[in-house]
Amino acid sequence: MTPLLKVKNMTHFFGGLRAVYNYNLTLEKNRIQGLIGPNGAGKTTVFNLITGIFKPSKGSVKLDNEEIAGLFPYQIASKGLGRTFQNLLLWRHLTVFDHIKIAHYSQISYGLIGSFFGTKKRREEEAKIKENSYRLMEIFDISDFADMLAVNLPYGAQRRVEMARAMAIKPKALFLDEPTAGMTPEELIRMIQIIKNVQKKFNVAIFLIEHRLKFVMELCETIQTLVFGEVIAEGTPEQIQNNPQVIEAYLGKEDIS
Repeated sequence: MTPLLKVKNMTHFFGGLRAVYNYNLTLEKNRIQGLIGPNGAGKTTVFNLITGIFKPSKGSVKLDNEEIAGLFPYQIASKGLGRTFQNLLLWRHLTVFDHIKIAHYSQISYGLIGSFFGTKKRREEEAKIKENSYRLMEIFDISDFADMLAVNLPYGAQRRVEMARAMAIKPKALFLDEPTAGMTPEELIRMIQIIKNVQKKFNVAIFLIEHRLKFVMELCETIQTLVFGEVIAEGTPEQIQNNPQVIEAYLGKEDIS
């Protein structure tokens, strides 16, 4: 079967600095994979290259066998690749409901005429968007915050708002950049269950960056380890956990078991 996402020999330079070198990724449908590595390893740069924030200097990125390298982020999103960000990007003056509703923009087809004259098609589409927005808020356990400004929520809830917003585009693949950053242990446990539920309910492939190894080991079926822009190991959680290169380069000398 053709993989959902195939990255081949992706390399990127910032001026004379080589940030990512010969990066390869095969992301199958309905799977959860992880990317770990020390600070500055290039993990977020990999995300940015695949999702269109940067254009790779070299290499190929194919989503559903269609080349997407070089497209703008909104074009890549419209083709089914959603993402969250390491630093929360929420609008200061929008409610939780509005954040998720606005994210449906790519699915609107009623056009200017429908917008100005309130056609039947507009009313039907707006009703579906509203229904799906409330459904997503329920799935991500943020329904109680619907009318609150998103930036006023607890940090863990803000993370869930961002994930719900990403799911509003109905992605085939969801990229999560540090989804548990700043969370308490209780919020982390809740996030594990939410991600498992989302993957199962929507049949979406998930690729995530995370520093909390308990989170990665429990969720991911395969894991890559990135050091100085290069993958030094790839395998199951057990294989990564016991890989000498990973232990030395990222985890230190002690085993993490």
